[in-house]
Amino acid sequence: MRAAAAFLLIVGALAVSALAVEAQDTSKKPKKPKAPRTAADSLTDAGLPKPGKMPAPPMFASEKPLELTLTTNIKQIKKDKNADAPWRTATISYTGEADKTITVPVRVKTRGIWRLKHCDYPPIRIKVADKAGKGTLLEDLDEPKLVTYCRNLDTYEQYVLQEAQLYRINRVVTDISHKVRLLRLSYADSASGKVEVTRYSFLIEDPAQVARRANGKIFEQKGATADDLDPDISALAFTFQYFIGNTDFDFAGLHNGEVIALPDGRNLPVSYDFDFAGAIDAMYAGVDPKMKVTRVRDRQFRGFCSHEAAYPKAFEQFVARKDAIYSLYRDEIGQLISPGKVKSTLGYYDDFYENIKTPKDAQRNLFTTCVK
Repeated sequence: MRAAAAFLLIVGALAVSALAVEAQDTSKKPKKPKAPRTAADSLTDAGLPKPGKMPAPPMFASEKPLELTLTTNIKQIKKDKNADAPWRTATISYTGEADKTITVPVRVKTRGIWRLKHCDYPPIRIKVADKAGKGTLLEDLDEPKLVTYCRNLDTYEQYVLQEAQLYRINRVVTDISHKVRLLRLSYADSASGKVEVTRYSFLIEDPAQVARRANGKIFEQKGATADDLDPDISALAFTFQYFIGNTDFDFAGLHNGEVIALPDGRNLPVSYDFDFAGAIDAMYAGVDPKMKVTRVRDRQFRGFCSHEAAYPKAFEQFVARKDAIYSLYRDEIGQLISPGKVKSTLGYYDDFYENIKTPKDAQRNLFTTCVK
């Protein structure tokens, strides 16, 4: 009996406590603001693990533009127009603490397709030995790509700044993307010791590092289909390409696209190389005759029809990150782009948001050209 009485007393106390809590809940309390969504949310939304906790290489720990000097045999580099060009000796220098000049020995080689053939200074890849880079800004860089100035003209420098912005936008939308670092790069000739050109350029994070951050590995085999790619991350990737007006990519053919393989069997597409995007509208850019559009500025959706159910969530991500995307054109890097180009670019993005404003709009503007 005593036990039963004690039990009733406990139940009564809990009931009184619950009523008190309920009474408190009826009072109008200010709601706590929701934490802003981050790019990592694109992974958890898709049921994928958040990026690994590996520390970022010092070079990509900040987005602040960095002054560097690349010294190599410029005449030789400009001659290396073949896809199998050898690695060449070079150094990268910058000013460290106490105004001390830090010089790191590296190797460089030309890369690319269109820009390799047409640029005065071709794009290159940099290789930094672990021992040489240790304790410097070049530590743990692996083999990053360097987007060079191409031609010594202000117009082409603007293309570089605009493309760097597109990489930054992709980072805002999803962590399954490359980090970049804008450089104020002086190109010095090792033969004469003189600086020939100083232009904005940028480094692109090595693909292996992107894969490690996603807890996966780069998948080298071509031929990925809709069934092979994770629908949610695929929807983000194809929506991004439509957002910037880019048709110059092919994840199946690994053309301007990579695939990360996760241990659980899922595969994630990664976008890169955006200089043919409509958002940039470079004078040299063109459209593949196989596309339905004929102008670079026109958009064509190239996502898979079978992934259609994943797109509402992708569109929500772009809407949620709209202010963050637009703010990139007001920060230190965005202000380097000409005001007229900023205005036209944001207007171009406005058109995208109109195209996905309602499910009916998205169906009419995007999915009529989806890939079956």
